[in-house]
Amino acid sequence: MTNINKPQIFLNQAGYLPESKKTAYLPFKTDKFTVETENGTAVLTGTTEFYGYDEISGDELYTADFTSLTEKGKYRIKADGKASALFETGNVYKDVCRDTMRAFYYLRCGCGLDRKHAGDYEHKPCHTADAVLWEDNSVKKEVTGGWHDAGDYGRYVTAGAVALAHMLYAYKMFPEAYKDIKTNIPDSCEMPDLLTECKVELLWIMKMQNGQGGVYHKATTKGHAPFIMPEDDLMQMYLLPVSSMATADTAAVLALASDVYREFDSDFADKLRSCAELSYSWLEANPDYLFNNPKDCTTGGYGERDDRDNRFWAACEMYSLTGEQKYHDHIIKYLESDIWLSGLGYGDTGGFGSLAYILTKQRKDEALLKKFLGAYEYRAKELASYSDGCGYKTALRENEYCWGSNMIVLKAGMSFIIAAELCGKKEYIPYAVKQADYILGANPLGISYLSGTGEYSINYPHLRPAAADGIEKCHEGMISGGPNRYRSDADASKLIPEGTPPAKCFADVTECYSLNEITIYWNSPAVFLFGYLSK
Repeated sequence: MTNINKPQIFLNQAGYLPESKKTAYLPFKTDKFTVETENGTAVLTGTTEFYGYDEISGDELYTADFTSLTEKGKYRIKADGKASALFETGNVYKDVCRDTMRAFYYLRCGCGLDRKHAGDYEHKPCHTADAVLWEDNSVKKEVTGGWHDAGDYGRYVTAGAVALAHMLYAYKMFPEAYKDIKTNIPDSCEMPDLLTECKVELLWIMKMQNGQGGVYHKATTKGHAPFIMPEDDLMQMYLLPVSSMATADTAAVLALASDVYREFDSDFADKLRSCAELSYSWLEANPDYLFNNPKDCTTGGYGERDDRDNRFWAACEMYSLTGEQKYHDHIIKYLESDIWLSGLGYGDTGGFGSLAYILTKQRKDEALLKKFLGAYEYRAKELASYSDGCGYKTALRENEYCWGSNMIVLKAGMSFIIAAELCGKKEYIPYAVKQADYILGANPLGISYLSGTGEYSINYPHLRPAAADGIEKCHEGMISGGPNRYRSDADASKLIPEGTPPAKCFADVTECYSLNEITIYWNSPAVFLFGYLSK
């Protein structure tokens, strides 16, 4: 790591809004603490409070409340010769949100990244050759564009659709947060940069449609590339078979996008709607087309147990966009299944359907509206109970310290915000703030899980260009997967002793993909959470 020595007092290393509640965590016995300026001048002293034993972290934990610190500036907390990382007070989330948004630019596929916009992280165009159908290699299709999904160079429709949904709903719910955030992307135009970047992925997803509206599940090589730059990955790209999950998610997210982009580009909005309708028509004509990786393909499968929640989401978005009764009828039909109505991930998209119905300007059935709002209110209450039971106030259960645990934390932040804004439960906003605090350093390892934010942040993610570019410092804005009690790769199992507390099962090591990989749908809920807190 290129940062300072690990802090011994843990807090949000980006900092705090002046009027927000501020808590530091001290995993050692101490009675008093001091807040000092960057130059060492004491500005506040206080008494710690003993929390007790925190089982998830294995810490005997003390807390320091410094909410009364409201003056803008840079500070550290010290106690018994130990110190925190440097932090600020002010509108700290605007820069954090910008960095998480900008990460998507670094993950663009097909184009090169030029020095003017990418600086030292420039690279040549990549993956520009035609893809071939997995089932018939004689059929070629041009599917350049979009974002690399994760630490590898694959592109996956369901993952991309969910990442888009997180960000498009962020814009739809609180557009003022994003209108002035500039990310130095080359095609910045009349619309906010967030929407300009999302358009890159939307254009790619439309290319993934076949002529009948079905959507190929993914575009990848047969196996993951070694740790080389993207332009050096010259293996054949394949289009893996059409799936109903990819097709339903495409119909849903294109319908959502059509409504959002109408304000800025009516022609593009019309194209989005036309493609959404085509994919929905394919769904009506075809039963389940579930996806399983072919035997010779070892890239990410993104399989799901069924496609009911995907089809539900598509019906809700199509109804929200068009107001046509048939879509409303389909919503009712899909609700006969067991659908998680507050799920916000690629494997559980029901929560996006609920959001579509809650926010639509079309006629609403009051019983349905109450059902969907109730699902989010229940989820926020459930998550708050997890947070209340954790010393570090993280809304995770023990078994959720798994591959991508930080995604679960960030989606919890989203759920708290949705309950606060749409259900009128403002008491959940502080819970959302606590999830941001955790991601940015107020956690049992005292590490910021966002590259480039904080003095002690991740710097060696499982990300091929970051490892292959020869640059010591990782570019800013990448969210790490986070602690994984199951240590699901060989290097993690070697590095982390068995019996390590769940919240400490992490290493900032490139090879540990089950701990430190990045993905677009881990960054996207961060864009939602940090954008909301920046407004």
